[in-house]
Amino acid sequence: MALIKTRWRKKGARTLADRAGVIGANVWKISLEIFKHMEKEGFRFGSDRLVTDVLAEFIAFLVQLADRAVYGKLSEADRATLIGEVAGHLAVTMENNQLDLLGPGEYRKPFIALLNARFGEYAGFECPGGEPGYPCVRFFATKVSDAMASSDNKWVVEQIMDIEAPEMVRVIRKLVDQAANTASP
Repeated sequence: MALIKTRWRKKGARTLADRAGVIGANVWKISLEIFKHMEKEGFRFGSDRLVTDVLAEFIAFLVQLADRAVYGKLSEADRATLIGEVAGHLAVTMENNQLDLLGPGEYRKPFIALLNARFGEYAGFECPGGEPGYPCVRFFATKVSDAMASSDNKWVVEQIMDIEAPEMVRVIRKLVDQAANTASP
């Protein structure tokens, strides 16, 4: 996995928006790296629409993991602000990429709706010790498999559960520890 970047060029305090921008940019980067790794492993994504659907599932999983990582470390108001800013940053990034790949259309609202739906669904899963349990990872893998349904990929769930999700968990925890907790707002 590519190196995540959380070092600041200039010294000084960072706002929640600053930290959210770093987290959002790196969540996008992690999602692309996972996509590229799966593609290299022989998984076919078919169309640009499938690619963006799968990336949206990766992002939803990573953002809810980031939310869980800051839970109890930030005040509820700061946590809501940080995760809202991360989601907003990613909505703009996703929209820009979909405009490039798919042409004109309304992309931001459906993406935010997907994030909200997934946050509600992921909230029902326990994460003992901050790690997503088997049911949570299985749910994530199933959502990725569903997003890839029109392609012929038999082992998507296993790939996500055994290889991709553990790496995503490891990297997002490191990212949030470095970016979200570097300075008080």
